[in-house]
Amino acid sequence: MIAIDHVSVRYRGRTIRALDDVSLVAPRGRITAVVGPNGSGKSTLVRALVGRVPLESGTIRVDDETVRDDARRMLARRVAVVTQREEPAFPLGVREYIALGRYPHLGLWRGMDAADAVAIDRAIELTETAPYLGRVITELSGGEWQRVRLARAVAQGGDALVLDEPTTFLDIGHEMVVFELLSRLAADGQAVLLVSHQLNLVARFAGHMILLMRGRVFAEGSPADVMQGGVLETVYDWPLVVTRDPAVGAPSLVPLRARPRG
Repeated sequence: MIAIDHVSVRYRGRTIRALDDVSLVAPRGRITAVVGPNGSGKSTLVRALVGRVPLESGTIRVDDETVRDDARRMLARRVAVVTQREEPAFPLGVREYIALGRYPHLGLWRGMDAADAVAIDRAIELTETAPYLGRVITELSGGEWQRVRLARAVAQGGDALVLDEPTTFLDIGHEMVVFELLSRLAADGQAVLLVSHQLNLVARFAGHMILLMRGRVFAEGSPADVMQGGVLETVYDWPLVVTRDPAVGAPSLVPLRARPRG
C-alpha cells in the first residue's frame, strides 16, 4: 500500500504550492488513478514519492515504512516507478536495459541469479517486448521505448508500481495492452498508482480516481462518482458530456465542439 498523507510541495521561488494538503491511498489489488488537467500537480506527486522534490509538509508511506532520504534503497526494492520522461543515456541492449530493474535487489557481492533471470523473462513476456531484444534502446521508436521502460519496472517487481503517463506515444491497441497488463498486476496483488490523462481508459480499469485541480484534491471516488459532467467541466474548463461506454458500462467523456463565433 502507498499512503500519501497531507502532502504539500512548493517549488523554489513559487508562492503557490504545487501540491496543497493532498492525501490518497493506493492499496494492493487495485488500480488507483490520479487525473487532472495540465499543471494540477499529478507529476509533482510522483516526483515527491521518488524524492525528486522535498515535502513542505506531510508524509509518504509504503505499507508501514515512512519514505525518507535514508530509506531510498528500501523504496526501490518495493516500489517500481515509470516516470513521464527519460532519455536513454547509453546505447544499451534492450534486455540489458530491462535487467536494470533487478539492480535494487542486488547486494554488493551478489550478481544476477536464476530468480533474476525468471523475473526479466516474465517482464519481457508480459510487456510483449521480445521482438526488440536484438536491438539497442537508442534505436527504438517512442512507443517501443515506452514499453521497454514498462518492462524494466515489471522486472523490478516489488509491492507497488507507480506510473506517470505510461501510454504516451502508444497507439490505441498498445494503450489497451498496457492497461490490461496493469489490471493483471493489480489482480495479482500489486498496488498500482497511475497518473494519466486518458480519462476514458482510466474509467474502464481503475477502482478509484483522484481528480486534482491546482494542486488540491477536487474530487475522488469511483470512476462513476468522479466523472460527472459538472465536475469535469469545472476542472477542465471545457463543455462536455459524460455518457456510458456501450461495451462495459463505464462512464465515458465526450468533449464538445466550441460554438462558432459570429
